[in-house]
Amino acid sequence: MTYLFNNPENFADELIEGYVAAHRNLIHLVEGGVIRKHKAKLGQVVLVIGGGSGHYPAFAGFVGSGLAHGAAMGNIFAAPSAQQICNVAQAVDAGGGILFCYGNYAGDVINFNQAQERLCAMGIDVRTIIVTDDIASAPLTEKHKRRGIAGTLPVFKAAAVAADSGKSLDDVFRIATDANDRVRTLGVAFSGCTLPGANKPLFEVTSGKMEVGMGIHGEPGLYRINAPTADGLADMLVNKLLAEIPSIIVNPDGARIGVILNGLGSVKYEELFVVYRRVDRLLFERGLTIIEPVVDELITSFDMAGISLTLFWMNDELEQTWIAAADTPAFHKDNIARSNEYTFKADQLNDKHPVEMGSMDSKSAAAIVFVALKAARKVINEKSEELGRLDAIAGDGDHGIGMQRGITAAVVAAQEALDAKSGVGTLLTVAGNAWSDRAGGTSGALWGVILRNLGNALGDEAAPQASTIAVGIASALHDVTNLGKAQLGDKTLVDVLLPFSAALATAASQGLSIANSWAVATDIANEAAQSTKNLLPKIGRARPHAVQSLGTPDPGAISMALIICAIGKTIGRF
Repeated sequence: MTYLFNNPENFADELIEGYVAAHRNLIHLVEGGVIRKHKAKLGQVVLVIGGGSGHYPAFAGFVGSGLAHGAAMGNIFAAPSAQQICNVAQAVDAGGGILFCYGNYAGDVINFNQAQERLCAMGIDVRTIIVTDDIASAPLTEKHKRRGIAGTLPVFKAAAVAADSGKSLDDVFRIATDANDRVRTLGVAFSGCTLPGANKPLFEVTSGKMEVGMGIHGEPGLYRINAPTADGLADMLVNKLLAEIPSIIVNPDGARIGVILNGLGSVKYEELFVVYRRVDRLLFERGLTIIEPVVDELITSFDMAGISLTLFWMNDELEQTWIAAADTPAFHKDNIARSNEYTFKADQLNDKHPVEMGSMDSKSAAAIVFVALKAARKVINEKSEELGRLDAIAGDGDHGIGMQRGITAAVVAAQEALDAKSGVGTLLTVAGNAWSDRAGGTSGALWGVILRNLGNALGDEAAPQASTIAVGIASALHDVTNLGKAQLGDKTLVDVLLPFSAALATAASQGLSIANSWAVATDIANEAAQSTKNLLPKIGRARPHAVQSLGTPDPGAISMALIICAIGKTIGRF
């Protein structure tokens, strides 16, 4: 379990603060993450990585000379927000383009894609490599669906070395793509992890058993077997990984490979070395040449007891990136020269939405919406533990915490907008921005989209009508499905948002008031949320554990229905 924390909600912020204080000689703090203390050369490509907190040394520990130029740091087990990613990227941009590199998780994909779109709109050339090394999470025929775990390190290093050597963005992208094609990882766990403030782990493993193919966010394994000896585990991991030799390898038995044996939190170094001695022997017997193996904790999951093995099939170019020097707080290879330090002002990254004054009608509506947001916050706070429990059945258990962070930030931002006498459109927009920025993750990004689209539809002049609200919800549905790629039946919040939007539009077209239209649509939303218990998840973190979620409603759908219902009880004044 996690023993040392203050308010669990502030754990990620406080660990970042302490981490930066401990490594001032190597890194700087920026809003949303950390960057190298020493600048990239003018005109060169820079590498930006990122992901949720709770995996140290990933991802902030890999920022420094010879590795990433910056890392966006999300909340515990949640993707960083698009704004956090943009802040880090702008801070390190040297004019030669930016490569984003991160593990394949829905929240990371959504937020990094949003950040890429924003930066490209600013004229910054951005490319993306999504790491897909986890062989347990999807078959080889669907490698693009695989998660990114400890194999992120060789991909990060390949990209960083290529960037620092002055290669073009095209070449850096090519080299990182090649590295991702050549890396494979498999992990196992003997216990789940416990989030700060929680009184039990996200999943439990019976003594003498082992989960195979667990995720780094506390997701349980894909199947459970009797725990083997250290040698037996080494045999299993090596054999399964060698069965996936990349097709581009001409002579697999004579290949040069990088090896990472990674501890996930509670399996300590002595145990890792016992396993590695067998791994080394097995690979040697296959005629493989091991290049500078790494036995360490590189991507963890709090106190999870588990390990993962990564094999990295090299060519001449990638071997040079793997052995190149690096100096970060968590990863060292020799000493390398440093360039000049950053001098940097936080206000350079200020990207806040301007607060617009509203008409009298719009300001009155803003006051009602503010009350509605507070009602939504109240119900989410009351149900956060239950939402986390639902999420932990096939996911990482963070949905309740993420929703709390998001709606709390939205209410604070809405209060500021209300005090500034903004209209309802601006109030919803700043609330959406605050929600997505503070919550991060998939739900944070999607709720940000929902509130912003509703704000755009309502504007700051006219009094809201049922028809304009219906238009705003329809627009939100369109952008949510485009962003998250979920469709009806995928077991997500779309299964509530789509029928809710349709019912709201129908009621509005019949001339019903806002309150009556919303009430009709609320009944539909509640029914749709409960019906998700009969669905199997087709996307997101729960997809590899689809059968486990059968019979349980989707937490995102439930939280959406709760919010819709809470709002409906407050908007009778419209």
